[in-house]
Amino acid sequence: MSRSTAAARPTGLAAARVSGLAAARRARAARPTGRTATRRAPLARLTGLAAVAALLLTGCGDGGPGSPVRTPASRGEPAPPTAGTPFWVDPDSDAARQVRTYETQGRAEDARLMRRIADRPMADWPAGDDPAPDVTRVVQGAARQGRTAVFVAYDIPHRDCGRYSAGGAHDARAYRDWVDAFAKAIGDTPAIVVLEPDAVAHLVDGCTPAEYEDERLGLLGEAVDRFKRQPRTRVYLDAGNPAWIDAPGKLVEPLRRAGVERADGFALNVSNFQTDDVVRGFGTALSRLLGGAHFTVDTSRNGNGPLHGDRSEEWCNPPGRALGATPTDRTGDALVDAYLWIKRPGDSDGTCRGGPPAGTWWPDYALGLARRAKA
Repeated sequence: MSRSTAAARPTGLAAARVSGLAAARRARAARPTGRTATRRAPLARLTGLAAVAALLLTGCGDGGPGSPVRTPASRGEPAPPTAGTPFWVDPDSDAARQVRTYETQGRAEDARLMRRIADRPMADWPAGDDPAPDVTRVVQGAARQGRTAVFVAYDIPHRDCGRYSAGGAHDARAYRDWVDAFAKAIGDTPAIVVLEPDAVAHLVDGCTPAEYEDERLGLLGEAVDRFKRQPRTRVYLDAGNPAWIDAPGKLVEPLRRAGVERADGFALNVSNFQTDDVVRGFGTALSRLLGGAHFTVDTSRNGNGPLHGDRSEEWCNPPGRALGATPTDRTGDALVDAYLWIKRPGDSDGTCRGGPPAGTWWPDYALGLARRAKA
């Protein structure tokens, strides 16, 4: 997403819609529910078999095609990246390919650091008029590893108020077709879908014109219902972050109108840098207002918290940031279903601070995130 002011734009999202698998990778996003506490049990059921498979894989070293796992002692890492996470690790991510490039160049230490990203699960952001090819690639990989695929659906009309990540479906009909193709491609594979980063928060902050409100909320509700038709898909509606929407109560009505009570919860901190403690506090307050809704937290780049001092586009490629907690469904919090890397570490937030266009892989920034990680 783009953010023209610090108050209104706390995160940055994917580039405009383009076609093809390579273009879809470039277009991955850069941005920053009401159920009872029984929500925790369904997620455990969804990911249980995947977690068992992941634990089995950790004993296999470089387990061949589809497994990026390496012996931790061989690279000085503290634990196998699959330990404690049931989510799919993409063996052909930008970070994984960067590791191979560094190894070819003899940059062994940089390759070791980059594995802190490459060996960990990240969300996939399908792009283009037809999301099915990329979704299919991911679900097939996840099925082979016995893990859960994590996706972001990001194609709502009038996306990002026409800024860095402008684009989205041409109209409501195109969006419905896009969501339908996306959901069909997931099939019965265990999956998590984070639905439309910024879409609700942009209605709350006034960035999205009022004449689009009813259509947007209706489309979000339809998307929730369509994805939930897939038997093993969990859906979390994006709800911004605490630095953007300052009062949880502002989100209650739009989230309800968007179908949060038919979803599995809401998502917070997408592509942003707020600390886990701050996000959990905000999420807990919002959960109470929604009758006990569960939520997920994006921990991909919040290891050092938000940028302090310079408030100008603090969400956009801020210097000095670090990777956050490794993705897991073992959060220790009954309301937090998972910590996820929703924003893909190393994808630019936009053309700010010397960055490439939103969603473009930026290896130098990625390497900095990994170097400063507290792992």
